Amino acid sequence: MPYGPADAVDPGTLKRALVIKLRHHGDVLLASPIFSVLKNRAPQLEIDALVYADTHDMLSLHPAIAQVHVVERGWKTAGPLSRLVTEFRLLRQLRARRYDLLIHLSEHPRGAWLARALGPRVAVAPDHPNKPRLWRRSFTHRYALPKNARRHMVELNLDALRRIGIQPRDDERALVLVPGAEAERSVEATLGAHGLAAKGYVLFHPGSRWQFKCWPADKAAALLDDLDRRGDRVVISGAPDARERELVADILARTRHARPIDLSGKLSLKELAALAGRARLFIGVDSAPMHVAAAMQTPVVALFGPSGEFEWGPWRVPHRIVASDEHPCRPCGNDGCGGGKVSECLTRLPVEAATAAVDSLLAR
Repeated sequence: MPYGPADAVDPGTLKRALVIKLRHHGDVLLASPIFSVLKNRAPQLEIDALVYADTHDMLSLHPAIAQVHVVERGWKTAGPLSRLVTEFRLLRQLRARRYDLLIHLSEHPRGAWLARALGPRVAVAPDHPNKPRLWRRSFTHRYALPKNARRHMVELNLDALRRIGIQPRDDERALVLVPGAEAERSVEATLGAHGLAAKGYVLFHPGSRWQFKCWPADKAAALLDDLDRRGDRVVISGAPDARERELVADILARTRHARPIDLSGKLSLKELAALAGRARLFIGVDSAPMHVAAAMQTPVVALFGPSGEFEWGPWRVPHRIVASDEHPCRPCGNDGCGGGKVSECLTRLPVEAATAAVDSLLAR
């Protein structure tokens, strides 16, 4: 008989579960294996997700998810009456589902009051030592956070299941992202219009919502020129965010001869996934699109600076990490050196290191 916690839960007794991940796009995608493991252990279980509205498409069409409920980020700035009505509507929807299992995967306070308001038989959350007693008493089970080791976020999410006695098998830990037929058709048409076939191009996504994670535009442009000299077709992507569009424009203005196909700001999240899935290789910084490429099983070259590749690196896909070995301070987790939004461990990364990583991965 396998060992497990004394207060383990029999998944066969569960009917409905709610998994809460109120974070950014990449964080939500890295939680996707939880749904697969739960459904495999309890086929009768209806599993819902609660995420921010802008991250909804990371989990929609996941075969193990019954419903995706959303919280609008703008609720915080809405008027008191409007917010109260919206919150009550969401609470009523969730209560109607009558969950007997709630899994909260962050320190967000909403998880604690939902655990109390929904009254599930089992409620699981991370054991944050600095949380008040109200937090601790809101959950029946709390899973331990690493005290002196670096642990990938996928495994940390799965620790919520381990805490209640569900041990994930190795073959259940893959990221799950389903682009859908509409996105697949759209991307197929776009590629056809540019004369590109599947696996006939490299996808480069230089941006991130966090400026301190980005590589300088001149070095990104030099990498594009290197790829062009070798005869690689390149598609460049970026979020519709103004700063990312500006970064892409700056990069393209600095290239000497490379003329990549610019799809920045023109793709939905599902279309980005379909595009990444057809690419021969993905190149980018630590960002949600990097995780999207990994989920689509496209080899990844990832440039890391102040964030840690052990916790946030490409998950279960052939990859190469490009990171400085001259900065013992990394990964510091700061938003640039001294909080100045510029990370020298990234800005000093040589173009040759990225090119060598590309060569090494393609040679594989």
